[in-house]
Amino acid sequence: MPDKPNFERLRWVLYLEEPQDRVPLYDLYADPEVVEALTDGRLAGGPGSVGEAAAALRKGERLRDAEHNARVLVKFYLKLGYDYVTFSIPTPFPRTNVLLADDTAPLRRPKRVWQDEGRGVIETREDFAEYAWPDVAEVQEVFLAYYAAFKRELPEGMEVVPLTPGGVLENVMWLMGTVPFSRALYRDPALVERMFKQVGKVLESLCKVASECDAVGAVTMGDDMGYRSGPMVSPSVLRQYVFPWQRSCAEAVHRHGKPFILHSCGNLKVVMEDLINYVRIDAKHSYEDASYPVTEYKGLYGDRIAILGGVDMDKLSRMSTDLFAGYVKDVLKVCAPGGGYALGCGNSVANYVKLENYLTMIEIGKRYGRYPLR
Repeated sequence: MPDKPNFERLRWVLYLEEPQDRVPLYDLYADPEVVEALTDGRLAGGPGSVGEAAAALRKGERLRDAEHNARVLVKFYLKLGYDYVTFSIPTPFPRTNVLLADDTAPLRRPKRVWQDEGRGVIETREDFAEYAWPDVAEVQEVFLAYYAAFKRELPEGMEVVPLTPGGVLENVMWLMGTVPFSRALYRDPALVERMFKQVGKVLESLCKVASECDAVGAVTMGDDMGYRSGPMVSPSVLRQYVFPWQRSCAEAVHRHGKPFILHSCGNLKVVMEDLINYVRIDAKHSYEDASYPVTEYKGLYGDRIAILGGVDMDKLSRMSTDLFAGYVKDVLKVCAPGGGYALGCGNSVANYVKLENYLTMIEIGKRYGRYPLR
């Protein structure tokens, strides 16, 4: 039988305290294929954008996909021993600049979707003017409909940790395309400024309404900003355009007494002080042993922010289970003492990880992550 959910475990960690029983689990999300494999449920596709979902609500239609998915996802998170359930609303920023490729994962999907870095749906000021920018009120309405569906399914002790539909930098780069965005930084900074303002105000409003909800325990923003070698763009660009909007989102969450979690891939050491002291994140997620291992970040920043996850994705996917069990124990030995740490994958519970290793990680956490640690 799984432990009864108790969000206080994760709350203690997010406030840099040591839980009273065991290290909690934290993951950004689980791919649908993993959820379905471990629950025997099936997730519904649902609307592709906030606009489509809002149109259905205006017609008086229930978002049955959200209600169905809430039941399946709560079952998954409860079964595995998480103290929360996560969800994200459909994108407020639909786009067509994507590429498709065959999926080679063990739990494969029909196609994988990739960003087309060479083109965007908004490359010029004319594109900006013609784009159907989301209405903030519609974004909030859709979020509250999804939230209500999940809240109805929550067992006692479990709370919601919503994930923003992309981050500040991500949505701008996705809409513009990496190459056009990079050009515009030099050729048309006014357009770049307008892009960040449009995206930022939508995400800020979403963080505000999410943090007002009583069953929301924290809010996560996923905003990938780096590679193994460092940030995707210069720190000056991050400081000028990205961090101010991330800070506004964090402030909206903090005003309602909730922690703000940042998920961001990449080696961000050069801007970690900005994220901690200026953006004022409460926790950082996403680590990779090859460049920015969780054990190193715990030592560098674990006295000021919570460190979440970090079990390396490559090891989750390819290491033998016997060796992997020892590796997870080593991560716990370094990261768990003193609190401020939750165990989980270095990124998400992707459909290419070895399920045996994923389940082993969870079992190791429950068995060896009990306080007082031995």
